[in-house]
Order: sequence, then structure tokens, then C-alpha cells
Amino acid sequence: MRLADQTLKYLSVSLLVVIALWSTVFYLFMLEVIHDNIDEELENQKRLIIQELSSNPTVTPDLEFGINNYKVREISEKQALKMQNEYKDTMLYMQDDDDPEPELEPVRMLTTAFEHQGHYYELAIINSMIEESDLIKNLFYSVVILFVLLVISLISINKVVIQRLWSPLYSFLDQLTGFRLGKTGDKPAMKTKIQEFQDLQLAVHTLIRHNEETYEQQKQFIGNASHELQTPLAIMINKLEIMVEAGGLQQEQSETIAEVLNTAERLVRLNKSLLLLSKIENKQFLENEDLVFNNLVENTVVEFEDLAAFKRVKICVVQEGLLRVQMDNSLANIVVSNLLRNALFHNREDGEVKINMTGRLFIVSNTSWHGPLDANRIFSRFYKADASSKGTGLGLAIVQAICHLYGFELTYHYENSQHSFQINLHP
Repeated sequence: MRLADQTLKYLSVSLLVVIALWSTVFYLFMLEVIHDNIDEELENQKRLIIQELSSNPTVTPDLEFGINNYKVREISEKQALKMQNEYKDTMLYMQDDDDPEPELEPVRMLTTAFEHQGHYYELAIINSMIEESDLIKNLFYSVVILFVLLVISLISINKVVIQRLWSPLYSFLDQLTGFRLGKTGDKPAMKTKIQEFQDLQLAVHTLIRHNEETYEQQKQFIGNASHELQTPLAIMINKLEIMVEAGGLQQEQSETIAEVLNTAERLVRLNKSLLLLSKIENKQFLENEDLVFNNLVENTVVEFEDLAAFKRVKICVVQEGLLRVQMDNSLANIVVSNLLRNALFHNREDGEVKINMTGRLFIVSNTSWHGPLDANRIFSRFYKADASSKGTGLGLAIVQAICHLYGFELTYHYENSQHSFQINLHP
């Protein structure tokens, strides 16, 4: 999740909690104010009713709420002394002018006690809350609507503000994503007055400058080392070939020269492989294009037909879908040729190499006399399952480096006496 979205999420949750608590407190406060007003009115009615009843020589009990909305019943002195003013909400059957029959309506009731002529009475006074109930209902809906509008408004405002604040950083990150050492001219930059972003930009520019210096030094070293190695090796191979062609050598001398010549040629291949591996790791191959792996595999298989015939190995290609990928053409050729060459060299006579392609996977399997390889070391540099092998031990390491460069998934497994290398080009 992006930083702006994460910030907005936490801020929105906090706002929801704060506004919800505020709305609840506000609603309860207003409810309490309404009840206090009604209770004051009931208290005033109580005084007036008691004054009116006290002016009469006797109090006639009235057990039903009449037109004056109160009722009186005689109680004992003990009950009267225990009784205090009690306010409560309840429901009573009442009938308005437009009601054909009495209906339950909300009322607020005050229950109290008073003494008259040595007798004690319980007084219950009611006050209709129909209007107050509507007021409370409207208040509740108003609070809910206000809550929703406040939340939407605050989230919208915060989203706009946060996006504007963080937009320089996202633009800067996009530029960093597309930046390539040695290929991109301008350094990533952002126009902002935020001090933290300015510090980040300065730190990134410092790192880029140091990396560019190191990158250029490494390129020069690789180029110089490759040139300095290739030249004496080429001279040595040339002189050895001249010596062999000149003749007059004894059998033992010819065999020795042949061994030295093979070693020199191996050094040439090793030098080229190490140079290629360094270029891949330095991301000097990123001329990506839309490639159809099927066509690439077919062309590579044709190039290896003579070697397969010499090794008496059958190559079988199974295409279950069109495999397309965005990558450098030369690196794609290296992946296919290295895996196919590896499958041919480490095969048995009358063996088989099977290539499977789907819309996502590229799989190369080969028969072998040997058992499973060490899956933890097979992609390491200079790893050889067979110590007598004349290869450089860098073929699979180069394949892994290319897969790592593009984010492909490279796996190895051994099943039914077959080694299988699988690349998921669309993980």
C-alpha cells in the first residue's frame, strides 16, 4: 500500500473514532437537556397541583390520569417517607383528536409524595413527549447526517491535501525506478519545499554520484582486464597452432601442446563468461523488446542439431502456447542456448532433451546417467557435478543472473531420471 494511502487510512480511522465519540456525546448531551427541560416543567406542575390540592379540606384519590394529567392515591406514612422524586420515561394509552382509538404514546412521568391533613398521598404527573420524541428523532438523524458529511468532507480534504503533499515523492520514485547507471542523463529530482524530501533528494543524489563513479571504474576495469587477457591468450593460441602446423614434433610433444591449447581456449571461454556475468549484474543489457520465445527456441534448436546428432541425443519441442516476454534479445538467446547446451553436454547416448513451452513457463528436461544434483549449489559459480567436465561452470550461474535481473523464477528438480530446469517468465 502506498504511503499516502496508508496515511489516509489511519487518519480516516482516527477521524471516524473521534467524530463518532463526539456525535455520541453531543446526542446524549442534547437528550439530557431535553429531559431536564421536561423535568423542570413536571416539577412546576407538581407545585401547582399540590397547592391546589392543599387548598381543599380533603383530597379525593384519583386513580386514573384525567384531563389534568395526574393521579393521586393514598399511601402509608412509611411509604411516603421512603419516596423521593422519580422521573422516568414510559408509555401510556392516549387518544388525540385524529386517533380513532387510544394508542401507546411516550410520556415522561414524575412520581412524588406529599402530606395533607395528616394523610399521605402519592402523586404521579405525566407530560406527553410526542413533540419531544419527534425532536429527539430529528436530532438523531441530524447528528447521523452531520457525522456522515463531516467524515466524507474531512476524508476528501485530507486525500487532496495528502496527495498534493506526497506527489513530489511519488514523482521522484518513478524517476528513480526508470534511472539506469550509465544510460540515464538527468538525475531524479523533485520540486518541493518540504525539508525531509529535500534531504532525501540530496542523499539520493550523493549515492547516485558515488555509484556512477564506482560504475565507471568497474566498467573500465572489466574492459581493460578483458582486453589484457584476451590479447595474450589469442597470441598464445596462435603460436601453439603454428607450432602444431609446422610439424616435426614428437607424439608426446604434440599431446602436450594440444593440452595447453585446450587449456588456453578454456581460459578464453572463462574470460568471456566472467565478462558477460559482470555486464549482466551491472545491468548493461536492458535493450528490452517484445520477444516470442517459441521462435527463439526453434532457431536455437536448429543451431544445435549437429551437436545433438554427434551426441546421439534427440531434441523434442512441445509448444502448448505462445510464450511472449519483454527482455533483451541477446540475453534471451543466452538463456535458451545455455540451458540447451547444458542439457546436451550432460546427457547420455541415445538420450533425450525435451523443451516444453506454455503461456508462462519455459522448461528444459534431459535424461542422464547421474542422479539428482545439489539444488542448493547448482546455480553457484564454478559448481560442477562432474569434476572432469571441461565446461567453465558458469553457464547456469549466467542463466540465474539473467532471471534475477528480470524477476523470473528459475527452479530445478529431478524426477524419473531426468533433470529439469523451469523458468516462470510471468511470475
